[in-house]
Amino acid sequence: MTVELDEVRSFLAEHEPFAHLPDATLDALPAKLKMTYVRRGEELLRMGEVNDTLYIIRSGAVDVVAEGDMLIDRRETGRNFGYSTLVGEPESSYRMVAVEDSLLLCMPRAVFTELVAENPDIARFFSTQSQRVRSAAKELSDDTSADALRTRVEELVDKRHVAQLGPEATIREAAQKMTEDRSTVLLIVDAGLKGIVTDTDMRKRVVAAGTDTSAPVTDIMTPEPRTIAPDMLAFEAMLAMSELGIHHLPVMEGERVVGVLNSSDILAQLQSDPIYLTADLAHSSAEELEGAYRRAAEVAVRFLDRGASASEAAKLLSSVADTIAARLFVLAEEKYGPAPVPYAFVAVGSQARREMGPASDQDNALVLADSFDPAQHDEYFAQITEFVCQGLHRAGQVLCPGDMMASNPEWRMTVSQWHSTFHNWITAPEAEALLNAQIFFDFRLIYGEQSLADVVHEQAVMHAKGSRRLHAHLAALAARREPPIGFFRGFVVERSGDYADTLDIKKGGTAAVVQMARLYAISAGVPEVDTRSRIQASAGKSISIKGAEDLLDAFDYLQNIAVRQQAQQMRRGEEPNYHIDPKALPSMERDSLRDAFGVIKGLQSALASKYPVRTI
Repeated sequence: MTVELDEVRSFLAEHEPFAHLPDATLDALPAKLKMTYVRRGEELLRMGEVNDTLYIIRSGAVDVVAEGDMLIDRRETGRNFGYSTLVGEPESSYRMVAVEDSLLLCMPRAVFTELVAENPDIARFFSTQSQRVRSAAKELSDDTSADALRTRVEELVDKRHVAQLGPEATIREAAQKMTEDRSTVLLIVDAGLKGIVTDTDMRKRVVAAGTDTSAPVTDIMTPEPRTIAPDMLAFEAMLAMSELGIHHLPVMEGERVVGVLNSSDILAQLQSDPIYLTADLAHSSAEELEGAYRRAAEVAVRFLDRGASASEAAKLLSSVADTIAARLFVLAEEKYGPAPVPYAFVAVGSQARREMGPASDQDNALVLADSFDPAQHDEYFAQITEFVCQGLHRAGQVLCPGDMMASNPEWRMTVSQWHSTFHNWITAPEAEALLNAQIFFDFRLIYGEQSLADVVHEQAVMHAKGSRRLHAHLAALAARREPPIGFFRGFVVERSGDYADTLDIKKGGTAAVVQMARLYAISAGVPEVDTRSRIQASAGKSISIKGAEDLLDAFDYLQNIAVRQQAQQMRRGEEPNYHIDPKALPSMERDSLRDAFGVIKGLQSALASKYPVRTI
């Protein structure tokens, strides 16, 4: 056997269903296959086309698309496609499109037929696969089917035996265990979950790196992996996968392993889900990213139509915006070269809080290592930040009107400069400093060195906790965002102009809650950034538990009203805004709106009593 054929044999032996073939069959199979290279975007198989080949993906990725351009599945390295025409009707029911440059192993029908005839397990594997794809396609085209994104993880995860070993096991024993259990993932457990090993780890950290298989499995595992609870929504699990760039999440109930959720368990449920969006964006060119945020806003509208909350839709949009920015930085580094010093690109404002809406603009900044030398390095960072900010603008996340972006040299600072800037904002909170403090205390890494972003934000929170003067000024700002409700609980609407007879649900509603939540978090010294987490973490510290519960209810209600109106405006082709006509609301919703504004007004009065500064 040649080196090339031996390499193909080793590859097949690592992937289902070929991993369990007899040695003699595996030895002979590579010589019967052909190899072909296809470029990204190439249509490999059209709907209705006769197909006589099983394709095995050696590298790359291929989408399986049903009628109506519905994504059924995304097949990656080690998986295969085309089998439905070999075990059923010869005409393909799906389109197969390469979404990455791909290398494919091609198995002719005659070889496939011989293989399944001699190996009944192979026949059962492909028959079951074909049935699953047909079932997924039917669910996607059935408008009455349940929304999988709002399904609990426990209903999706495979609760059968999960491959597990102790930390004393070797890499070879781990590979044998995964092979025996026909599993692509192995959990390392010892009085609790210690780590996770995937088939990708085996390929990259063992085979490709030439690692000694007698070494302990702990050398290649991912320690302390992210876990999820069984009652988490599939939507939340998908966002976690998207943000971390992973495909497996252990499901834990306390210290007990319930199962492992794979991205493939839910990816096929619908085309417009966060993982599908971010998977596409993470490999897109700068040109393909154009309009991506606007398209994501349209997806968010459909997501709301399926019963999602405004908070979930905002997280979806924020996740997509994060992915676009991260991809643009990868493209920028490819164009201008690697960064001369470490840096962190951070989102501030609504993106940092994961509370973006369809009309959100950019607010971002750059944290540079203290080794930054302006004379040597400034031109590089000016180029890449301009590239990224303009790219975000073309994607639909428009430029900040106040130029509060990393492309502005004012918002590119070293760690030491950021410390000094926050110190000035905290100790001398004049009008402009307060404006900046409001935005920059919402601070979250999007791309680059996590430690640089963390050290700036953590020190700012620590110093701000003890600054009563800053607290008083922030309280005054929060109290000034008065809800549009009169003394007798009547709505105060605008009397003229484009928004006559409407009220601004953001100005004295959601924005007021965001302001108060930020103040509660700063005065309690909690590092949380998003509004809900800030209120929850501050409960019993800087705000009463009852006040926190009421404020969360008010925030959720106002956010839902605002985002659902924006969804309706987008359907009508209008620019989304925050102006609500109270007369257009049902009587019960008007009462709820009054109650929400009443909660905000009551808490603002409490702030005015606690912090008596009324002027800035």
